[in-house]
This record gives sequence, structure tokens and C-alpha cells, in this order.
Amino acid sequence: AFYIPSGSMVPTLEIGDRVFVNKLAYDIGDIERGDVIVFENPHPQQLPDRGIVDGFLHWLGEGVGVAQPADEDFIKRVVALPGEKVEIRDDVVYVDGAALAEPYLSDAATAQNGDFPEQFIPDDSLFVMGDNRGNSADSRFGLGFVPLDKVIGKAFVVIWPPSRAGGV
Repeated sequence: AFYIPSGSMVPTLEIGDRVFVNKLAYDIGDIERGDVIVFENPHPQQLPDRGIVDGFLHWLGEGVGVAQPADEDFIKRVVALPGEKVEIRDDVVYVDGAALAEPYLSDAATAQNGDFPEQFIPDDSLFVMGDNRGNSADSRFGLGFVPLDKVIGKAFVVIWPPSRAGGV
């Protein structure tokens, strides 16, 4: 289970939602453009030791989705894959020169794509963005490219709250 701590994926995921993440999805299949993935912070910090009891309780809380991981994990949408070229021009995302269809975005979110210079995605990385483009630290700024070895899994279902339960 993964807790959604911020509004970076609104409207797909709301603050407080809990999603199940399939950690085996990419052992048996490939990451695809449009997948919503959870990944480790590509730029982790050195954190102090919690001690045995506090460490265990925090680990347990993470497992049931009520505590934030010691080093924050992120959830974003895959926009470009290894070896592709990405560019954002006049609020339109281009992958390998073709405009990307993003039906999961609202018109307001699309208008906040901004501009991003043309870049090639390294063979071992992904380019990710939040669905709430005006309020997302993602590959455009802050996170940079996400190494494939940092991907934890694919978010596939909202389990909480019950009123929002369903596929991602």
C-alpha cells in the first residue's frame, strides 16, 4: 500500500488516497508510457538511525500505508521511456517529435506543462511527470531522470477511501 501525500497527481490521485502497488509488474512485463509508478527518491538523503523499536514501528506503518517511508518515495506518470527524446513546447509534450495524447489531464493541467528543452532519456532511465502539472516536482525540475533500478512498482488500484476505490 502507498499513501498519496501530495496533490501532484490530482485528479488521478487525491491527497490521502491509498493505492496498491504491484511490485512484480515489471518482473514479468515492461514499463509503458502512461503507467503510474512508485519509485525511490533518485536523490536520497542520509537519515539518522531510528533505533530498533522506532525503526520497527515505522517499518510496520509503512507496510500498511499509514506512515511515510524514511526516505520519501514518489508516485508519477511515465511520459518518456529509455532512449526516447522528450521536449515540451508551448505546453505540449512531444516524444520523439510527436505530440503526446494525454487524456488523463484536465485542460488546466495541460496549460501548465510549461517548456522543457529537448533531451534524450538515458538508456537506464525514465522521464516522469505528475498529472497536476502546475504542482509537481518531477523530471522537469527537481527529480531529473528516474533510474530504472529505483522503480518499486506500478500503481494499479485505489483502495481508500471507498468512495474513490477503483483502477488507476
